[in-house]
Amino acid sequence: MRQRPVERAVEQINVLDALLCERDGLLTVMDRIVALHGTARLIRATTGVDSGFVADLESPGQAVVRWMSGTRTDLLQGLTVPVGQGIGGRAMALGRAVRVSDYVTSPEITHHFDAQVRGEGLGAMIAVPVISKSRTVAVAYAAMRSATDFGDMAVQRMESIAEQAATALQIAGAAESKATGAVTAERQRMQNALHDSVGALLFSIGVQVRDLHHAIHDNPALETRLSRLESDISAASSALRESLLALSDTTPERALPVELTACTRSFEARTGVPARFVELGQIAPMDSERTALLLAAVREGLLNVEKHARPHSVIVSLGPCDGGVQLVVADDGGGASAAETNGTGMGVRSLAERAARMAGRVSLVRDEDGGCTLRAWLPDPA
Repeated sequence: MRQRPVERAVEQINVLDALLCERDGLLTVMDRIVALHGTARLIRATTGVDSGFVADLESPGQAVVRWMSGTRTDLLQGLTVPVGQGIGGRAMALGRAVRVSDYVTSPEITHHFDAQVRGEGLGAMIAVPVISKSRTVAVAYAAMRSATDFGDMAVQRMESIAEQAATALQIAGAAESKATGAVTAERQRMQNALHDSVGALLFSIGVQVRDLHHAIHDNPALETRLSRLESDISAASSALRESLLALSDTTPERALPVELTACTRSFEARTGVPARFVELGQIAPMDSERTALLLAAVREGLLNVEKHARPHSVIVSLGPCDGGVQLVVADDGGGASAAETNGTGMGVRSLAERAARMAGRVSLVRDEDGGCTLRAWLPDPA
């Protein structure tokens, strides 16, 4: 019997839904942040516990709780857990799952974090190390809001989740390495193109200007203009050399100031408003996640200025501040801030959420002189 058109349509829709779910799953494991956040949610969905959270190892022997699901407070957010301390630190030290029926009364663990656990209202807890290539890269936690005994089945489910998380992190790491390689290749291509085209053009123009300069002796006005043009060409050549150097050096701490300078120049070219980037001091090396957030912050800040302000000038600054790095986008305009304009502010809120996951903060405030200031602060890597 032939399928009816309606039945075929339903079948095709089901197939499409399955493919879309598979695609979403692949995208999830290709992003480290999404994978870890998804692990916290998976813990609750799989084990039926009240709360699931994940700590990421930011340095050998030290994890930081970043991703949570089912928590009621932010007491655990950004909590640093050294190896050996608490249930997570003990799991790191032993390299295996650790469970307690009541965290604050358990004799099996240290009690450095009792205040945070009690404030969150947690009782029984399991901590399992996420091990990738024989190395602990994260710690997965499951917790109940009352004292209870976790059985072997719960531990096995947590160990299975930890294995899935380890696989996802390996895939995410491979995807990040591939993206970094693509960026490096693109920088090399840009470097070669600039050297062969713009560099050669500037050299040719410089030679012609110098020849004209030597040939003209009886026209002071023209000679002055040629001298100015020769000076401009020399400055452009120096700027080109700096750009080529920046493209050849792809470390995040070197690339970030270069990218911020490019953002301010692009803003000035689009709007005609003078914009300047100021580097206030040497910053500590940052990973790609922090670098991406600060770049997104300056772009959001300049976009807000372009949309809502009427500035005479804009200053973008970057420098060390309070044990971290701070980016500031400040304008002297008199327009409405993004926070005061209907339908805006979503970008800043999104940045603030991203920064919070790294124990940082983002804010947009109206200054007394009528301008607006966007600040993004991130702590130095532990």
